Amino acid sequence: MSETDWEKRYQTGDMPWEKGEPSPGLVDFLAEQTTLARGTVAVPGCGTGHDVRAWARAGFEAYGFDLAPSGIRLARERTAAANLKAEFNQADFLKDEPPIQFDWLFEHTLFCAIDPSQREAYQQAVLRWLKPNGHFLAVHYMISDREGPPFGTTQEELMKRLGPHFELLKGWVPRSYPNRTGLELMLWWRRRRQVSNMAEGTQV
Repeated sequence: MSETDWEKRYQTGDMPWEKGEPSPGLVDFLAEQTTLARGTVAVPGCGTGHDVRAWARAGFEAYGFDLAPSGIRLARERTAAANLKAEFNQADFLKDEPPIQFDWLFEHTLFCAIDPSQREAYQQAVLRWLKPNGHFLAVHYMISDREGPPFGTTQEELMKRLGPHFELLKGWVPRSYPNRTGLELMLWWRRRRQVSNMAEGTQV
Protein backbone atom coordinates (compact mmCIF):
# COMPACT_ATOMS: atom_id res chain seq x y z
CA MET A 1 0.00 0.00 0.00
CA SER A 2 1.10 3.56 -0.53
CA GLU A 3 1.66 6.20 2.10
CA THR A 4 -1.68 7.78 1.22
CA ASP A 5 -3.48 4.49 1.73
CA TRP A 6 -2.04 3.97 5.21
CA GLU A 7 -2.94 7.50 6.24
CA LYS A 8 -6.46 7.02 4.90
CA ARG A 9 -6.88 3.95 7.06
CA TYR A 10 -6.03 5.99 10.13
CA GLN A 11 -8.45 8.69 9.03
CA THR A 12 -11.29 6.19 8.51
CA GLY A 13 -10.51 4.11 11.59
CA ASP A 14 -9.76 1.01 9.49
CA MET A 15 -6.92 -0.11 11.77
CA PRO A 16 -7.19 -3.84 12.54
CA TRP A 17 -3.53 -3.87 13.61
CA GLU A 18 -4.28 -1.45 16.49
CA LYS A 19 -4.68 -3.72 19.52
CA GLY A 20 -4.32 -1.12 22.26
CA GLU A 21 -1.21 -2.77 23.72
CA PRO A 22 2.30 -3.85 22.69
CA SER A 23 3.08 -7.21 21.15
CA PRO A 24 2.64 -9.82 23.92
CA GLY A 25 5.72 -11.59 22.59
CA LEU A 26 7.78 -8.43 22.99
CA VAL A 27 6.47 -7.85 26.52
CA ASP A 28 7.53 -11.37 27.49
CA PHE A 29 10.92 -11.03 25.79
CA LEU A 30 11.78 -7.82 27.63
CA ALA A 31 10.60 -9.26 30.94
CA GLU A 32 12.76 -12.36 30.49
CA GLN A 33 15.89 -10.72 29.04
CA THR A 34 16.70 -8.47 31.98
CA THR A 35 20.46 -8.52 31.45
CA LEU A 36 20.47 -7.14 27.89
CA ALA A 37 22.77 -4.19 27.36
CA ARG A 38 20.55 -1.16 26.94
CA GLY A 39 21.07 0.89 23.79
CA THR A 40 19.23 2.39 20.85
CA VAL A 41 16.28 0.59 19.26
CA ALA A 42 14.33 1.44 16.12
CA VAL A 43 10.77 0.26 15.56
CA PRO A 44 9.78 0.75 11.89
CA GLY A 45 6.07 0.61 11.17
CA CYS A 46 5.49 1.65 14.78
CA GLY A 47 1.88 2.77 14.37
CA THR A 48 0.67 4.47 17.54
CA GLY A 49 3.81 3.45 19.39
CA HIS A 50 2.82 0.65 21.78
CA ASP A 51 5.96 -1.37 21.06
CA VAL A 52 8.20 1.70 21.23
CA ARG A 53 6.85 2.49 24.69
CA ALA A 54 7.52 -1.10 25.80
CA TRP A 55 11.19 -0.68 24.84
CA ALA A 56 11.33 2.75 26.53
CA ARG A 57 9.88 1.29 29.76
CA ALA A 58 12.62 -1.35 29.66
CA GLY A 59 15.30 1.33 29.63
CA PHE A 60 16.18 1.55 25.94
CA GLU A 61 16.62 4.72 23.89
CA ALA A 62 13.59 4.09 21.70
CA TYR A 63 12.71 5.50 18.29
CA GLY A 64 9.55 4.87 16.27
CA PHE A 65 9.07 5.38 12.53
CA ASP A 66 5.96 5.18 10.39
CA LEU A 67 4.66 6.28 7.01
CA ALA A 68 1.40 7.70 8.33
CA PRO A 69 1.45 11.19 9.89
CA SER A 70 -1.57 10.31 12.03
CA GLY A 71 0.24 7.30 13.46
CA ILE A 72 3.19 9.47 14.47
CA ARG A 73 0.92 12.13 15.97
CA LEU A 74 -0.94 9.57 18.07
CA ALA A 75 2.31 7.91 19.13
CA ARG A 76 3.71 11.20 20.39
CA GLU A 77 0.51 12.08 22.24
CA ARG A 78 0.22 8.68 23.93
CA THR A 79 3.89 8.59 24.87
CA ALA A 80 3.69 12.02 26.50
CA ALA A 81 0.52 10.95 28.34
CA ALA A 82 2.37 7.88 29.64
CA ASN A 83 5.20 10.12 30.87
CA LEU A 84 7.72 8.20 28.78
CA LYS A 85 10.54 9.43 26.59
CA ALA A 86 10.80 8.23 22.98
CA GLU A 87 11.31 9.83 19.59
CA PHE A 88 8.90 9.42 16.69
CA ASN A 89 9.42 10.44 13.08
CA GLN A 90 7.62 9.99 9.80
CA ALA A 91 9.86 7.92 7.54
CA ASP A 92 9.85 5.28 4.83
CA PHE A 93 11.85 2.42 6.29
CA LEU A 94 12.31 0.80 2.90
CA LYS A 95 13.74 3.89 1.20
CA ASP A 96 15.09 6.37 3.73
CA GLU A 97 18.49 6.57 5.32
CA PRO A 98 18.35 6.05 9.10
CA PRO A 99 19.19 8.98 11.39
CA ILE A 100 21.75 6.65 13.03
CA GLN A 101 22.54 2.95 12.88
CA PHE A 102 20.79 1.23 15.76
CA ASP A 103 21.87 -1.35 18.33
CA TRP A 104 18.48 -3.03 18.04
CA LEU A 105 15.82 -3.20 15.37
CA PHE A 106 12.37 -4.51 16.28
CA GLU A 107 9.55 -5.06 13.89
CA HIS A 108 6.09 -6.37 14.64
CA THR A 109 4.44 -7.82 11.49
CA LEU A 110 5.94 -5.18 9.20
CA PHE A 111 7.27 -7.82 6.81
CA CYS A 112 3.73 -9.09 6.20
CA ALA A 113 2.37 -5.57 5.73
CA ILE A 114 4.50 -4.69 2.72
CA ASP A 115 3.91 -5.97 -0.79
CA PRO A 116 6.01 -9.10 -1.46
CA SER A 117 7.64 -7.29 -4.38
CA GLN A 118 9.32 -5.01 -1.78
CA ARG A 119 10.85 -7.77 0.34
CA GLU A 120 14.29 -7.36 -1.18
CA ALA A 121 14.11 -3.68 -0.25
CA TYR A 122 13.07 -4.72 3.27
CA GLN A 123 16.13 -6.95 3.58
CA GLN A 124 18.41 -4.13 2.47
CA ALA A 125 16.70 -1.68 4.83
CA VAL A 126 17.31 -3.94 7.83
CA LEU A 127 21.02 -4.00 6.96
CA ARG A 128 21.07 -0.22 6.42
CA TRP A 129 19.41 0.62 9.74
CA LEU A 130 21.18 -1.88 12.00
CA LYS A 131 24.75 -1.73 13.29
CA PRO A 132 27.14 -4.57 12.47
CA ASN A 133 26.73 -7.10 15.29
CA GLY A 134 23.42 -5.42 16.18
CA HIS A 135 20.32 -7.37 17.15
CA PHE A 136 17.22 -7.81 14.99
CA LEU A 137 14.07 -9.02 16.75
CA ALA A 138 10.95 -9.65 14.70
CA VAL A 139 7.43 -10.97 15.14
CA HIS A 140 6.21 -12.48 11.87
CA TYR A 141 2.61 -13.32 11.00
CA MET A 142 2.77 -16.83 9.54
CA ILE A 143 -0.26 -16.92 7.28
CA SER A 144 -0.71 -18.09 3.71
CA ASP A 145 -2.72 -15.16 2.33
CA ARG A 146 -1.64 -13.96 -1.10
CA GLU A 147 -3.99 -11.00 -1.11
CA GLY A 148 -3.10 -8.46 1.53
CA PRO A 149 -2.00 -6.76 3.57
CA PRO A 150 -1.24 -8.82 5.53
CA PHE A 151 0.65 -10.98 3.04
CA GLY A 152 1.71 -14.49 3.90
CA THR A 153 5.23 -15.80 4.31
CA THR A 154 7.00 -18.99 5.33
CA GLN A 155 9.84 -19.79 7.68
CA GLU A 156 11.80 -21.00 4.67
CA GLU A 157 11.53 -17.58 3.00
CA LEU A 158 12.60 -15.75 6.15
CA MET A 159 15.63 -17.98 6.59
CA LYS A 160 16.62 -17.60 2.96
CA ARG A 161 16.42 -13.81 3.07
CA LEU A 162 18.01 -13.22 6.47
CA GLY A 163 20.26 -16.22 7.03
CA PRO A 164 23.16 -14.98 4.86
CA HIS A 165 23.40 -11.74 6.86
CA PHE A 166 22.39 -12.79 10.37
CA GLU A 167 23.06 -15.46 12.96
CA LEU A 168 19.81 -16.86 14.36
CA LEU A 169 20.03 -16.78 18.16
CA LYS A 170 16.53 -18.09 18.88
CA GLY A 171 13.21 -18.76 17.21
CA TRP A 172 9.92 -19.53 18.95
CA VAL A 173 6.13 -19.21 18.83
CA PRO A 174 5.37 -16.30 21.17
CA ARG A 175 2.37 -15.39 23.25
CA SER A 176 0.12 -13.45 20.87
CA TYR A 177 -3.06 -11.45 20.66
CA PRO A 178 -6.09 -13.80 20.87
CA ASN A 179 -6.81 -13.70 17.13
CA ARG A 180 -3.17 -14.57 16.29
CA THR A 181 -2.50 -17.36 18.79
CA GLY A 182 -0.21 -19.92 17.20
CA LEU A 183 0.14 -17.88 14.00
CA GLU A 184 3.19 -15.80 14.92
CA LEU A 185 6.88 -16.65 14.79
CA MET A 186 9.40 -14.63 16.78
CA LEU A 187 12.99 -14.60 15.53
CA TRP A 188 15.99 -13.13 17.35
CA TRP A 189 18.98 -12.52 15.08
CA ARG A 190 22.40 -10.95 15.45
CA ARG A 191 23.85 -9.25 12.42
CA ARG A 192 27.08 -10.76 11.16
CA ARG A 193 30.05 -8.42 11.05
CA GLN A 194 31.09 -7.47 7.52
CA VAL A 195 34.47 -8.87 6.56
CA SER A 196 36.28 -7.70 3.46
CA ASN A 197 36.93 -10.42 0.92
CA MET A 198 39.87 -9.04 -1.07
CA ALA A 199 39.94 -11.95 -3.51
CA GLU A 200 36.36 -11.35 -4.57
CA GLY A 201 36.34 -7.64 -4.03
CA THR A 202 33.10 -7.96 -2.04
CA GLN A 203 31.94 -7.97 1.54
CA VAL A 204 30.37 -10.98 3.28
